[in-house]
Amino acid sequence: MKKQKFTLHTHTRGFDGRSTPAQMIKQAKSLGFEAIGFSNHFIIHPEIYFTNFYPVALARGYDRIYNYNFREAINKFVPHYSKLEHIAGLEKDIKILRGLEVDFFPSAEWEKDFKRAIKILQPDYVIGAVHFVEYKGQLRNVHDIARAETKDQNVMLKKYWEKLGDAAESGLFTWLAHPDLPKKLNLGMNYIDWHPYEMTAKNKIKASQTPIEFNTSLKDNRMTTVNAHRSDIPLLISDDAHSANQIGRDFDLARNEIEKANLTKNLLSLEKILEIADKRR
Repeated sequence: MKKQKFTLHTHTRGFDGRSTPAQMIKQAKSLGFEAIGFSNHFIIHPEIYFTNFYPVALARGYDRIYNYNFREAINKFVPHYSKLEHIAGLEKDIKILRGLEVDFFPSAEWEKDFKRAIKILQPDYVIGAVHFVEYKGQLRNVHDIARAETKDQNVMLKKYWEKLGDAAESGLFTWLAHPDLPKKLNLGMNYIDWHPYEMTAKNKIKASQTPIEFNTSLKDNRMTTVNAHRSDIPLLISDDAHSANQIGRDFDLARNEIEKANLTKNLLSLEKILEIADKRR
């Protein structure tokens, strides 16, 4: 099984990462990677500053990942992308790519502004993500879901799987990040209870042919392996690195799990991923 020699889902200092692009690149090169992409969070919602988790983000110093409107987010990414372009011009041994990890908020107005932002920024690829659901008139992220009462948790988890499927159907994204994100906080772990909702999302993902990632920051990637078994859903491995020492973490483990699930043929090359990105602009 051929090793994946690139990493595209990464975060840097200045957003919610802990290392500079230069430090991340140095580590990727030491691992023999041929390409690295930077995909800092692109989260835009008019009520984002009123979420329960925002004060925590502020205290941790990564409030820059949250934005009230698209103009605010674009203004953060223009200088960030300019720095990456400068670095790319100096690097000869590794390909440098510019990505986004975009939180999906389904509305006609959000989609219109999102498409305008993509035309302005021209990222090489766009990762779709679901970190938030709307419940009882408020945005809730996975940490809020984990702290909620069981009956509220169940409703919000159902909304999570529904939103994930809708993100795939939108056709806006090169691939979907960490489909099993709730399991990071031990949510939705009961296979019998949550399998139908996961399968509904999986069927939408399959129909749209939106790739999904095996995210090595998670201890459970059921959507990528068990639920995608005998499926033709395209896959890639992501480390979701927030620091240089996380680049390429557990890629061997991911390859073994993918091989056990007979999904090796579904793994995408870098060239194919960028081809998908071009088609979905």
